[in-house]
Amino acid sequence: MKPQNTQLDPGLYLVATPIGNARDITLRALDVLASADVIAAEDTRTTRKLMDIHGIALNGRRLIPYHDHSGGAARAGIGKLIAEGKSVAYASDAGSPLIADPGFALARDLTESGQYVTALPGASATLAALSLSGLPTDRFLFAGFPPAAKGARATWLAELLPLPATLVFFESAKRIQKLLAELCSSGAGERQAAVCRELTKKFEEVKRGTVAELAEQLAEKPIKGEVVFVLDRPGEVQDEGAMEGMLVQAMADMSMKDAVNAVSQALGLPRRKVYQAALELGRQG
Repeated sequence: MKPQNTQLDPGLYLVATPIGNARDITLRALDVLASADVIAAEDTRTTRKLMDIHGIALNGRRLIPYHDHSGGAARAGIGKLIAEGKSVAYASDAGSPLIADPGFALARDLTESGQYVTALPGASATLAALSLSGLPTDRFLFAGFPPAAKGARATWLAELLPLPATLVFFESAKRIQKLLAELCSSGAGERQAAVCRELTKKFEEVKRGTVAELAEQLAEKPIKGEVVFVLDRPGEVQDEGAMEGMLVQAMADMSMKDAVNAVSQALGLPRRKVYQAALELGRQG
């Protein structure tokens, strides 16, 4: 069906775009891309290619960049266009705008200034991975990208792992093995998980199993491509007898403080109890 060119009210239109397969775009999204007075894009080359695939011409309309390095001046410029009566479509590089995406600040600023902002739902790597993971979806948390620094990542995991929700991470294929190893050290090795790779693309692949099993699989055969990692919620409070073994593993990769925090939260045990056990292990060498 050919995109319809319609008159849009002045405002910002957040357009979800495919995460891989170019046909995973809604008819409404195509209509907005064909009709907006101005198109803002996280990556103008990607958006132009998508428009070409679907037969949408610019016809003299402006295609402007809005990305991670765009600042307040760029947002003010888009706000000025809307104030002048223009409709602006914002297209993410892939997936739904504002999900790990620079469009957040743009939508926030325009909303706060009283300008019209609406969202066109569509493709989302987070929801696709959840659907394929085989893990509970009644309550989940999108946690974004893990911090790069080891200490910050350990603290980040210690905060997330006790939460009673399925967790969704974005991670690079180069770092997923490190994340799996740190999850094992944090006491999450027996949790069910899924590594979802190249979603909607030709080489889409989903690996399921415990974190420890996935760590072993990926150590033997590293993966490439874009990755979404899904981790099951914690189970019932575990046996206190597991504490010592988990502490030994955790302290091999973390400071005592971080190891105590991770193990106490993972097992639902008092921090003081875990700390005393860590001290005893330290005395034993």
